Amino acid sequence: MTTAGWIIMISAISGMTGLLAWCIYKVLSTPEATKHLHAPVEIDTRD
Repeated sequence: MTTAGWIIMISAISGMTGLLAWCIYKVLSTPEATKHLHAPVEIDTRD
């Protein structure tokens, strides 16, 4: 593999790994996200 191929491969793998790590961090470190969840009880079915 050429040097350019190695650079592209390493940057692509690093980018995807970084994006995955950031997404996991955001999901696990946002405690106020549960305040935005709504239960199905709040749905008005107009019966």
